[in-house]
Amino acid sequence: MKHIHISKLIISLVLCFSAAGIGSVFTTPAIGLWYASLNKPIFNPPNWIFGPVWTILYSMMAVALYLIWSSEKAMGKLSRIRKEGIHDFYIQLALNTLWSIAFFGVRMPLLAFFIIIALWLSIYMTLEKFFRISKIAGQLMTPYLAWVSFAAVLNLSIVLLN
Repeated sequence: MKHIHISKLIISLVLCFSAAGIGSVFTTPAIGLWYASLNKPIFNPPNWIFGPVWTILYSMMAVALYLIWSSEKAMGKLSRIRKEGIHDFYIQLALNTLWSIAFFGVRMPLLAFFIIIALWLSIYMTLEKFFRISKIAGQLMTPYLAWVSFAAVLNLSIVLLN
């Protein structure tokens, strides 16, 4: 049985859920009034779905980060890839938070769309490196990329409809 580095797991969870918390500070106040007033496409999910989906995604992201951070396999060239993957992870997490600020905080969906494109690219780069270290970590990040792909289409649709 592999040794579990509980402190690394806790730090990974705190890091991801801190980003979620910061994003929710900007998101929550805008949901009832501003977001409700926007024209949205027919495929827009109900508001209640976002909380559970993001909770699952942030949990999966945290476990993926933990797996990469704790990987004993990452030696030599893989050590460099692990460092780059963790760096890319931090960038995507910052862009994730910045998207919430742009879309809900300052209510600029067009700016948020450009940020979500950068976010998508950053997640893809992270995922590519994570897969090279741990197949499980890469698989844990894949639903996040899929959800952000959907969110980008939704974001663009909102820009076009408003």
